[in-house]
Amino acid sequence: MTEKLVIIGNGMAPGRMLEHLFEQAPGRYAVTIFNAEPRVNYDRIMLSPVLSGEKSYEEIVIHGDRWYVDNAVTLYKGHRIIAIDPVAKTVTSDHGVTEGYDRLVIATGSVPFIIPVPGNNLPGVLTYRDLDDVHAMLLAAQSRAKAVVIGGGLLGLEAAAGLNARGMDVTVLHVMPTLMERQLDPAAGYLLQKAVEERGIKVITKANTQAIIGDPRVEGVALADGSVVPASLVVMAVGIRPNAALARDAGLAVNRGIVVDDAMRTSDPDILAIGECAEVGGQVYGLVAPLYEMARVAASRLAGDDTAAFVHADTPTKLKVTGIDLFSLGDFADGDDRQEIVLRDASAGVYKRLVLKDNRIIGTVLYGETADGAWFNDLKKKQTDISEMRDTLIFGQAYQGGAPLDPMAAVAALPDDAEICGCNGVCKGKITGAIAGKGLTSLDDVRAHTKASASCGSCTGLVEQLMVLTLGDSYNPAAVQPMCSCTSLGHDDVRRLIKAKGLKTIPAVMQELEWKTSCGCAKCRPALNYYLVCDWPDEYADDYQSRFVNERVHANIQKDGTYSVVPRMWGGMTSARELRAIADVVDKFAIPAVKVTGGQRIDMLGIRKEDLPAVWADLGAAGFVSGHAYAKGLRTVKTCVGSDWCRFGTQDSTGLGIRIEKFMWGSWTPAKVKMAVSGCPRNCAEATCKDVGVICVDSGFEIHFAGAAGLDIKGTEVLGLVRTEDEALEVIVALTQMYREQARYHERIYKWAKRVGIAEIKRQTLDDRERRRGYFDRFVFSQRFAQVDPWSERVSGKDKHEFKPMATVGYAAAAE
Repeated sequence: MTEKLVIIGNGMAPGRMLEHLFEQAPGRYAVTIFNAEPRVNYDRIMLSPVLSGEKSYEEIVIHGDRWYVDNAVTLYKGHRIIAIDPVAKTVTSDHGVTEGYDRLVIATGSVPFIIPVPGNNLPGVLTYRDLDDVHAMLLAAQSRAKAVVIGGGLLGLEAAAGLNARGMDVTVLHVMPTLMERQLDPAAGYLLQKAVEERGIKVITKANTQAIIGDPRVEGVALADGSVVPASLVVMAVGIRPNAALARDAGLAVNRGIVVDDAMRTSDPDILAIGECAEVGGQVYGLVAPLYEMARVAASRLAGDDTAAFVHADTPTKLKVTGIDLFSLGDFADGDDRQEIVLRDASAGVYKRLVLKDNRIIGTVLYGETADGAWFNDLKKKQTDISEMRDTLIFGQAYQGGAPLDPMAAVAALPDDAEICGCNGVCKGKITGAIAGKGLTSLDDVRAHTKASASCGSCTGLVEQLMVLTLGDSYNPAAVQPMCSCTSLGHDDVRRLIKAKGLKTIPAVMQELEWKTSCGCAKCRPALNYYLVCDWPDEYADDYQSRFVNERVHANIQKDGTYSVVPRMWGGMTSARELRAIADVVDKFAIPAVKVTGGQRIDMLGIRKEDLPAVWADLGAAGFVSGHAYAKGLRTVKTCVGSDWCRFGTQDSTGLGIRIEKFMWGSWTPAKVKMAVSGCPRNCAEATCKDVGVICVDSGFEIHFAGAAGLDIKGTEVLGLVRTEDEALEVIVALTQMYREQARYHERIYKWAKRVGIAEIKRQTLDDRERRRGYFDRFVFSQRFAQVDPWSERVSGKDKHEFKPMATVGYAAAAE
């Protein structure tokens, strides 16, 4: 019989618990979740990249709405549980919903500690725990004013870096002499402070906050030495406390947190507790690795495994601030019963310290160079006797056993049980076994099947090295290949840093990212121009001198130096008036060749460069706009006649094709994009070899993508079936926007899809309605600033296929 499982809280721990439970005991429980936040499950440890601008909320969602539907989970969003009745076995929310349970899991997380000083409740004083806090900080950051972060630990420094990246003048106040004193020794704390200050963030240590001042809102922070630090925003990040009040009120045993045994059971055997609210073995935890271990144990117990038990393990600390490499693990305090090995390289900003006891590692601090963290962690976990390699130990794994190894050989030498992903407890053998056994070829595939690199991402480099070792030359991630000789950064790093640092001009990018040349080259300038157009559509002015000549003159250069011009014909449809206008232009300019293209348009070839402005002027007077047959953008939407004329047509394919093309034209993309809509499965428009294609069927619209019919021949992947034309348009626009935001310049959709993963694209653009709508809205926003031809006024929406008109901004005429 199906049992009722109720979960209070929808954070990372209960989400992971349900993943394990559905694998081990599918159908055993009818699951109901009450979530105090009005949203789905997301990766809280990635809030810092959202604050800094390196990621969006949609990118850190773990389980979208579709996941709950597919797994028959009832999710109450924005429902805070106010009472647990262990006798009646019910819970009640603040909205008056009462739900009975057979088994209950409490995962209420933690609450931020608020310093008990005057003014701590003034408007402008925030904490840093959830997405609402991030949204509040982002609103405050728009002022570009002064911010104070109280607390120099992990969260405080990540908050400071994020606000700094958003343009605020940030000061960190820390009561202790060095930053992150619980995770770092003073030497590493000094290097960390130096790196933070080099980013323009002020740091004041030994800062004892006496009061937060201001009227009617915060104006500054008063310190014990009498000084005042001005601020319009104060973020408290001084620690967390288990959120155990609900359990205490229900009569459960509570100490610092909700007391549980190693099976995650509370004092009531039908109630479990996991996550930051739980206290197991006298300890409470805030890092994700032990929380996921709690989730694994709870799931196994709920599935009927009476042997699963929680075992404490030290978890490495890593700071999620771009450009700061830090690794800390174990006990590194001074003591008479221990020794230390230290390596300092001042010029390189490297500091390494190993703390030993009885010839075994008990603590590790690495700053500036952390590649050996996994190896040191493995030696500590296994309590390996290091006496025979003591003289070379500090230099890392590559220097053991004779001649130095290259980094790849060092990773290869790691044992199969060496932990690679600390967040999720994934060892080397599980990763390489999944790659080989399941035929995994992309980083996202590995993340999906093993969870390695799926949380904080700090182990991504190691995981990619394992993929290279396992797959050989067939895996060569372009992300680590430089864009060009002007920089050592790859496309992915450049895109990430443009957002993170708020870089909005090509000179700013080149200066801040330390370009090796003064003005870039023909490879990097067009890529940078595209990334800036895509990321800052409302602020960046498209630099046409950074575009290829074909895009600048709206024509395609031919081998004899002349040009071809292709005016746009919406969905391949035309009229006698348009045909006469084309014929007149051909006669007037003595154009030697006219050809019908594969995209159902007319191409005029052999036009002299000096005639291009006049040719476009005449075409524009006849109502034509650029067909972008030469551009990295939407080129054409090929259609068949569909249900209007064809006896086999199931839907109005021509109308949908015109609607898609008019909605999306003028939007730049990383590479050319071709689309097609076929009115029935006979596929006369050849939709199954296009970047995006639609096959109309009786029940709706089957959306395809990632096809190719050029140098590579590839059939499309099926994204899914939607019922209405409106939904088809929304999905196609969201898919295109996801591609625009994530692809590397010159990367076609089919190559991007292979890298990102078909399942991931489907999840984000079809299954997750909230994320899909986010992509759609961002596309619409960018179209408001789309820079298109001055004669290309959009149609006013008089026919049934037209969309709501959007504002346009003209750009320079076709002549260079």
